[in-house]
Amino acid sequence: MCYEVASSIVVGMSTISTRARSRTPSPATAPGPARSRARLDWRLRFGVLSLIWGFSFLLIKVGTEGYAPFQVTLGRLVFGTAVLAATMAVKRERLPRGARLWGHMAVAAFLLNALPFSLFAYAELTIPSTLAGICNATSPLWGMALSLVALSEDRPTRVRVAGLGLGFLGVLTVLGVWQGFHGLDAAGTAMALLASLSYPVGWIYVRRTLAGTGNSHLSMTGGQLLLATAQLAVVTPLFAGVPGHFPLVPLLAVAALGALGTGLAVLIQYGLVAEVGPTTAQMVTYFIPVIATAAGVAILGESLRWTTPVGAVIVLAGAALTQVRGKGA
Repeated sequence: MCYEVASSIVVGMSTISTRARSRTPSPATAPGPARSRARLDWRLRFGVLSLIWGFSFLLIKVGTEGYAPFQVTLGRLVFGTAVLAATMAVKRERLPRGARLWGHMAVAAFLLNALPFSLFAYAELTIPSTLAGICNATSPLWGMALSLVALSEDRPTRVRVAGLGLGFLGVLTVLGVWQGFHGLDAAGTAMALLASLSYPVGWIYVRRTLAGTGNSHLSMTGGQLLLATAQLAVVTPLFAGVPGHFPLVPLLAVAALGALGTGLAVLIQYGLVAEVGPTTAQMVTYFIPVIATAAGVAILGESLRWTTPVGAVIVLAGAALTQVRGKGA
């Protein structure tokens, strides 16, 4: 995620269906044996979600070896939308109604799907998937900085401000700023960071315009992905054309990226938010760069400078501090 981590659309829209979450039995109040099964179940799903989103950066890299970035993004959205459409059909959910609502959803689709997905795909043409995964982990930092300006209820504390500063120090460490960004592609890195910034901008927009609509998470996200697919369907032929051939391995990577990383992952995240709350569910963000780095090095043979893991740890520590909600001293 996303890539969706931190992904994530569901956490950004969690205020839309608080009532639905309150109707879901808490593991703490379930009977003995059922409580144990529920606790194990959500932890397993949490692990699966971490793996899916962690491997997404590897899948993007493989996809761009056979297809243009816009083609990868369009394919991803097509497969992801198909998964949600099938789920909506099974559950007999309908798409939201209202022109104004669809207008807001179109903006959300651009900020949370079409733009960041495309930027990550273009970024991975010139930067390793490991670096893209670490850039994705900066989303909570951007979110913290933006919320201080855009959300009046989000007041800074010393701990959270310290986390923000620590996180961006980690970013500079990853980039090796004292070495003049030696060995890094500036444009690709900037696109990955811009993609990560797009997520919290989208979350804030959703929070201001789409909270309390009365529609389910599933129908809202299904409509959002449908709109993002339509946006890429217009843009892709103009800038990337139609593939002349269809290499199998990159095609399978795009299919997995969409069906698993965009479709199934969103459904898993819904369940986690409903069962354990958005705070716990959002912790998946901290596992994504670790998995993305391990996958990139072990499977793709990407090189790893010492600044990358050290900076990633600092970024994650800073991101964790920005989520502390207690009173600041």
